[in-house]
Amino acid sequence: MAESLLNSLGGGRFRAYSAGSRPVGRVHPLAIELLNKHGYETAGARSKSWSEFTARGAPRLDYVITLCDGDSERECPAFPGRAVRAHWPIADPAATSGSADATRAAFLEALGMLRRRVQRFTGLPFESVDPAALGNLLHEIGAETA
Repeated sequence: MAESLLNSLGGGRFRAYSAGSRPVGRVHPLAIELLNKHGYETAGARSKSWSEFTARGAPRLDYVITLCDGDSERECPAFPGRAVRAHWPIADPAATSGSADATRAAFLEALGMLRRRVQRFTGLPFESVDPAALGNLLHEIGAETA
C-alpha cells in the first residue's frame, strides 16, 4: 500500500518500491481493492523480497522506510548507498485474525495511517534540509499515532 500511495501522492518526485522479508508471492487482494476504491494506482503491484534492493544492480535508494510492527532494525538488511533510514511501525493488516470485517477494518486503518504519513513525507523540505535532519523528520512521522 505504501508503494502505491507514495507513487500516487508524490507528484512524480519519487519512485517507491515496497518489499518484505517474507513475501507471500501475491499482493493481498484487499489491499488492491481498497487502493483502487480510493483512486490509487495498483498496476504492476507485485510481492517482492527486499533482496531485490540489496543485490548488485538494484535501484539506488535515497530513503528506506521500514513499516513492520516491531523492531525493524533487528531484521532489516543493510541497503547499499547512503539511504536515509526510518521506521514507521504499523501493524500488518494481513495478519489480522478474526472476521472479514475485522480484516477490512485493519486494512482501512493501515491505509489511513500510511496516507497521512506519506502526505507528511511528500511535504518535507527535501531541498533545504540535510540528510541527518531529514532522518529526524522521518522518525517524527513514524512516531505519530493518529
